[in-house]
Amino acid sequence: MTTLVLTVVGNDRAGLVAAVADVVADHGGNWERSQLAELSGAFAGIVEVSVPAARTESLRAALGAMEGLIAIAVPAAGPHPAAGPARLISFQVLGNDHPGIVKEVTSVLRGRGVSIERMTTTTRDAAMAGGQLFDASIAVSVPADVDVDQLTAELERLAAEIQVDVAVGD
Repeated sequence: MTTLVLTVVGNDRAGLVAAVADVVADHGGNWERSQLAELSGAFAGIVEVSVPAARTESLRAALGAMEGLIAIAVPAAGPHPAAGPARLISFQVLGNDHPGIVKEVTSVLRGRGVSIERMTTTTRDAAMAGGQLFDASIAVSVPADVDVDQLTAELERLAAEIQVDVAVGD
């Protein structure tokens, strides 16, 4: 079996996911994992599928014919490089929304060689204060050679600097 990672992007409409699932199934593929969402009238997602090696190219062609909706990648073989086993930690970021929050947080992670496994962000009305709140849930893979306490301290320092709250947990 060959693993493919599909990126699905387009204007949201009923039946979009079903159309992709039909093509995958018609080529003997299996829908393994996905993250899909509608945002402001657009639909976006990432899907991992497995397909018999002999049918990979016909599946690629069929997906490619879907009006520019799909991008296809073949994941690199083997696990992500790391200095020993990684530790998974998660944290929340919450504060008044302003430009640069994601840039600042991800810069700290990149500087320590930390990889984002999952990240969900949203903004919502601040009930009492007015304006918008930014809220992020982030799960990261921390290489064994990175001190988690130092990473936490760096995130807390950044939180004070950019005026958000960061809560780190395991």
